[in-house]
Amino acid sequence: MSKHAKFGSFQSHRQLRVAELIRRTLASLLLEGVQDEPDLQCASITVGEVKLSPDLRNATVFVLPLGGTNAEEVVAALNRRKAEIRKSLNRAVSLKRSPSLTFVSDRLFDQMEDMRRLFDRDDIRKDLAHSDSAAES
Repeated sequence: MSKHAKFGSFQSHRQLRVAELIRRTLASLLLEGVQDEPDLQCASITVGEVKLSPDLRNATVFVLPLGGTNAEEVVAALNRRKAEIRKSLNRAVSLKRSPSLTFVSDRLFDQMEDMRRLFDRDDIRKDLAHSDSAAES
């Protein structure tokens, strides 16, 4: 299912299909680069997920620059150029309606690192070992 929940916890099959089409297309468009935007010229941007509203009119695009450096500047630059990116998206894919794009920083890797640190704590390891031994009994 989805990594991020904004428009609700359930996405229809149609939402998922259209979101994946938009994600792949945006990834290739951003690989080519956005013209006249200095913050995006040398940035390698990963499009982690696209989350669509139920009516497919609004899309939240979760992006992360390579290495996570300058994430806020890259997101701000993408949001400044979202009309241009939307037009390029319209030319690349045929959709009944082109969704309005909102770019946000993908924090999934930060959350995963927080979970790793949590599982590395001694008290958590002890609890996990205790629950494993109780489950085997």
